[in-house]
Amino acid sequence: MNGEVITVDDVPGEFSERVVEAFLNRPGDGFSLVLSGGSTARRCYERLAADGADQIDWWQVDVYWGDERCVPPGDADSNERLGREALLERVGAANAVYPMRCDEGPDLYQQRVAQAGRLDVVHLGLGPDGHTASLFPGSAGLEADPGRLVVMNDDPAGHNVHRRMTLTFSGIARARLAVVTVEGEEKRDAFAALRRGDPDIPATRIQADRLIWLVDPAAAG
Repeated sequence: MNGEVITVDDVPGEFSERVVEAFLNRPGDGFSLVLSGGSTARRCYERLAADGADQIDWWQVDVYWGDERCVPPGDADSNERLGREALLERVGAANAVYPMRCDEGPDLYQQRVAQAGRLDVVHLGLGPDGHTASLFPGSAGLEADPGRLVVMNDDPAGHNVHRRMTLTFSGIARARLAVVTVEGEEKRDAFAALRRGDPDIPATRIQADRLIWLVDPAAAG
């Protein structure tokens, strides 16, 4: 298993601290933040919006997404909608916002990620099946060419019904810091398999300059 595991009671609070710290210690004027989706991500972004209001200059922040469902931006399942509601609308502004749009295809987003260079913070989650971003067990996206940063992908098991656009592991590896937030008993089996190095768990393949797993006691077991 790659990275450092930190077990904390307050995952959103710890996430917020890590992002603020990364912003304050950023190597340049700008700062790139890659958002995720799901209920844990929503709590993390709400906390970041509250804690980072006075510590982050959001006009220096470029916002990207690590994956997106192929649904309209206003759909309840949209990661873009979640990020806007939980974070962007609360902080009021960002320097630039780059949502993933399936109808544009992966090549345009690939160009955006490539132009960004290093990504300061990439936020990821862990699914009960061990997926991260939208890189599902047995899916074609796991075998993407190393030069591909963004692909379209599907869940071959059918548990996640929407087609997706997602960063590949090569895209994620551009992160200076990757933070994976894991909460709840329903993630315990996947996290245990991850710690064993089970090759069927896609999240075992995450790489970044620095990788941190923020895990609550219920998921850590």
